[in-house]
Amino acid sequence: MVQSMELGSSDQRKTLKTRVRIQNQILRLGLAETLSTYVMMVFGLCSVAQVVTGKGEFGQYISINLSFGLAVALGVHVGGVSGDVVKVFVFVLSGAHMNAAVSFSSCVFGTLRWRLLPLYVTAQFIGSFLAAATVYAVYYESIHSYCGGNLTVSGPVATAGIFSTYPAPYLSLSGGFIDQVFGTAMLLLCLSALSDRRNQPCPAGGEPVAVGLLVLLIGMSVGSNSGYAINPTRDIGPRVFTAIAGWGPEVFRAGNWWWWVPLVAPCVGAVVGTGLYKLLVQLHHPLLSAPSAGESEEPHRETEPLEKHSNCVV
Repeated sequence: MVQSMELGSSDQRKTLKTRVRIQNQILRLGLAETLSTYVMMVFGLCSVAQVVTGKGEFGQYISINLSFGLAVALGVHVGGVSGDVVKVFVFVLSGAHMNAAVSFSSCVFGTLRWRLLPLYVTAQFIGSFLAAATVYAVYYESIHSYCGGNLTVSGPVATAGIFSTYPAPYLSLSGGFIDQVFGTAMLLLCLSALSDRRNQPCPAGGEPVAVGLLVLLIGMSVGSNSGYAINPTRDIGPRVFTAIAGWGPEVFRAGNWWWWVPLVAPCVGAVVGTGLYKLLVQLHHPLLSAPSAGESEEPHRETEPLEKHSNCVV
């Protein structure tokens, strides 16, 4: 009797799992990309909110750098194995782009199908938007206590910078464009190296930590000019949220209409960075020769995993 009840309960669980489980691989990929972006953004933005509203008492600029680096690593863990729709850059199993510039560069260089780009961008936007809404809800009282209920983009108690990036007072649009192109180019150049199985790739399973450390390095070295957005969807999702939530259209007018720079420049930088790595390094790898007839395959075993697990298409 007990054994029969246990078998029945097990069958019910399997049936429920089968009914709940999403079969469409494209939808599963989109959900994983949304959730991974949300995880990255909610931790990152929370760290900014804590530093700003705490007036430095609960962290400094380095806290934000560390938080975003760790948040990226965790986001990769959440969405890095979402599906097997297509081999994509940076990871064989996508769901961990979390960055429209990465997705765009992947399409340009043929490691992601163009028809999947809208799915990635939409998922990243939704994840970033929801993360901003969550952070505002969690820190609502803290934000209003800090600014006295006056939600502003600039000034001594500005709070819009908690959610999106804005240029430093000295930074011109052209200077900011160069800043974002450079930062994103370095991001993609290093990501290309980390994922190149014929160079010095990350140890298997170590990719999230390596990518997180890379983002930490960029934040600590290229962050003072405009907050190192290096990610279009990371910036525009929270910016749209702040426009709706009470900061108004000033979030788009501020910084001499700065909003478009974090949208366009990272995409340019991503193509430049990936292209430089391919042109100067990847294209010059020695060709892999197939074993001739009657030749033992033993000498070629070392190269087999490189072709089998390669993430990038030359």
